[in-house]
Amino acid sequence: MAKPIVAIVGRPNVGKSTLFNRIARERIAIVDDQPGVTRDRIYCEVEWLNKRFFLVDTGGIDTEEDIITKQVREQAEIAIQEADVIIFVVDGRDGLTGADEDVAQLLRRTNKEVILCVNKVEEFSATLAMTAEFWSLGLGDPIAISAEHGRGVGDLLDLVVARFPDDADLAESDALKIAVVGRPNVGKSTLINQFVGEQRVIVSDIPGTTRDAIDTYFTYEGQEFVLIDTAGLRRKKNVEAGVERYSVLRTLRAVDRADIVFLVLDAQEGVTEQDTKIAGYIHENGKGCAIIVNKWDLIEKDTNTMRDYEQEIYSSLQFLDYAPIEFISALTGRRVNRLINLAIRIAENRNLRISTGRLNEIIQDAVAMHQPPSDKGVRLKIFYATQAQVNPPVFLLYVNHRELMHFSYLRYLENRLREEYGFHGTPIILSVKERNR
Repeated sequence: MAKPIVAIVGRPNVGKSTLFNRIARERIAIVDDQPGVTRDRIYCEVEWLNKRFFLVDTGGIDTEEDIITKQVREQAEIAIQEADVIIFVVDGRDGLTGADEDVAQLLRRTNKEVILCVNKVEEFSATLAMTAEFWSLGLGDPIAISAEHGRGVGDLLDLVVARFPDDADLAESDALKIAVVGRPNVGKSTLINQFVGEQRVIVSDIPGTTRDAIDTYFTYEGQEFVLIDTAGLRRKKNVEAGVERYSVLRTLRAVDRADIVFLVLDAQEGVTEQDTKIAGYIHENGKGCAIIVNKWDLIEKDTNTMRDYEQEIYSSLQFLDYAPIEFISALTGRRVNRLINLAIRIAENRNLRISTGRLNEIIQDAVAMHQPPSDKGVRLKIFYATQAQVNPPVFLLYVNHRELMHFSYLRYLENRLREEYGFHGTPIILSVKERNR
């Protein structure tokens, strides 16, 4: 399931950014007594009760018509449209205002899950007096909190996670989900159109044409696939206000939903800083991945051009060295027909299971070839290993002292597993457990 989105909304200066920072457990949003400080949406990934979600701070919704206020309101409205749960923050000290009623009216029209949150209630004894008048908004029981002091925030988050939508994947087919991601204008939509053989996605030379994550269903040799086209991710300083900024969050959600991610690069530009960030998110979330170098038809080539280009990519994305690289031209269709079969092979690798006996043979052979690290006369011992799950493959290593397992030796064991079974296109996770003595 893609991570839910929780938006914090309300009129200016009710403490939305203070609440955002409290939940995020760090000072991300700028907090100031001056209304309107938060103009653009700010988001981060947070966790509560082992449930991870995206939290979005928004600028205050005001009814004034100056251009800045209008842009802020548009940003907040976009966040409301995309959110799964909305925290509507009001100020308990100020009491109910006309602006609160305007925001409430906007939220009632959305049919979204809304939690009415009365902020700045520092004393428990004042709860009833400061929340009573907000019942008239018709948004259910108000919950009293103090974002500044943390009072009631845990109870608020309990309500939030309880209203998350059910895992949509449970109702979906077994179709293999492939997200096509990358910076703007690298040819993602053109690539999808080549896959399905028709103009299913709007294609334009203007970066940022695709703002939504769009699902395209098709069948290939009897197997069902879902291609998720996404808006391009660009450097934050280049993301303009409006719908496009929110596309970053949509792209991250598309990666969450996918089984396999095609990271599309522009052959003329190579690996950029933003490509590295996208690749890092794919890797950290354990997704299958292939690196697709598009616009290869525009590159002047000699005998070693492709080999040298591969080396440059792996040098920039060392943590993604398991991802296969394909050089294509989405415009002409050259080599595009290879990609679906590539996705199928990656999916097979992600579901590969090694028997416990064979796995321990590989580990024992690796230990015999290269002794484990030691410290102060105590050497690491690996008692046995077992595979805990697939998709992605996770292996448990039971040892005598977990702290003796150095990263470099863990990497060595991973490489030995890859030498035996490949696991091309998928991360494999080695989890070290200390056996009970």
